[in-house]
Amino acid sequence: MKQPNPNSLSTKATLLLASTLTVMSGATIAPSLPAMQEHFAGAGNVALWVRLVLTVPALFIVIGSPIAGLIADRLGRKPLLAVSAALYGIAGGSGLVLDSLPAILCGRALLGLAVAGVMVSATTLIADYYTGPARASFMGLQAAFMGLGGVLFLTTGGYLADLNWRLPFLIYLFSWLLLPMIVLFIFEGSRHNPDPSVLAEQKTSSAPAPVGLMVLVYGTAMLAQIIFYLVPVQLPFYLKSLTNAGAAESGLAIAFLNFFSGFASIAYGKIKQRLAFIRILNLSLGLYGIGYCIIGFAGSYGWIVAGLAIAGLGLGLLMPNLTVWLSGEVPVAIRGRALGGLTTFMFLGQFLSPVFSQPLSQQVGLPVTYSAAGGLLLLLALALLGMKQQVMAWVASPAKTP
Repeated sequence: MKQPNPNSLSTKATLLLASTLTVMSGATIAPSLPAMQEHFAGAGNVALWVRLVLTVPALFIVIGSPIAGLIADRLGRKPLLAVSAALYGIAGGSGLVLDSLPAILCGRALLGLAVAGVMVSATTLIADYYTGPARASFMGLQAAFMGLGGVLFLTTGGYLADLNWRLPFLIYLFSWLLLPMIVLFIFEGSRHNPDPSVLAEQKTSSAPAPVGLMVLVYGTAMLAQIIFYLVPVQLPFYLKSLTNAGAAESGLAIAFLNFFSGFASIAYGKIKQRLAFIRILNLSLGLYGIGYCIIGFAGSYGWIVAGLAIAGLGLGLLMPNLTVWLSGEVPVAIRGRALGGLTTFMFLGQFLSPVFSQPLSQQVGLPVTYSAAGGLLLLLALALLGMKQQVMAWVASPAKTP
């Protein structure tokens, strides 16, 4: 029987295309929000509820990710990915036909559970299949596909939303096209990967878990996503008030962030060969913060797009850096659960974003909100730069493997 090959083009393509589903889960319908708010104008507190349509999947990703991590470690990555992709199409496409905010929110909740399964299984499979520079390069490529997939889905979603706010929900059916590829080209890396370097890494499963690193990675991921989701949640309204931009212009602006994020992620593997994890963390937080400060002080559509591009460069380095750092340090026996924890905190940040940003923006305005977020990121980058030795000693602190 032919041995499975993780380096085959078909396996790589399946993993990369599956990874784009995580971007689609929320931001694809961001350009629809103003029109959706008008459609449900009679509902109480409609501004908050419509924003929750965008972010409620994140809450259920938070709930589902630890379970998905346990399933991935105990029952296997491939079945989790296949079942999650099937549910994704059903739940994501439900917005085409449902005609009440509570019903749409229920569909979005199921979508969140599906995304948890897709993200945990796909990322864990990549960590299983590859090690060292190959893992860094492929996880950078994964992040790039997520970013560039966002360009396609957001731009398409913006144009579809101008026709009808429901039409962007069609894009979620893309997951069903991936099901045959998952069945044919994905295999359980932890049991079948013949790569000697992977087999050697799997023998370290009794090593202690790096609790300090896990706290740093999880906390940074949550904060990064709280700030990132100021863009899909609030930017359409910010642009509408500033330049009277429509859904297509909002989708294009948000896509700029994803495009430059993808560009940076493609370069991540080469950057990692030259810089340590902590240095890349400094660089990414700095770029991210500068971009948001520009958005906050912008007076035109062009300056906002420029700020989004710079922020995208930072985000494109940040997320693969956190994932590769964590994947290489946690024991193989708990890798699914550790990456499930990363997914949990990422999407907890996305869910909490409107909870924090809506009251703040109502009090001080969106320009100040974006500027404050950028300033916080810059302060963190400077703090990490000045306390490098202390941070590195702390992240090396272990705990017993559960």
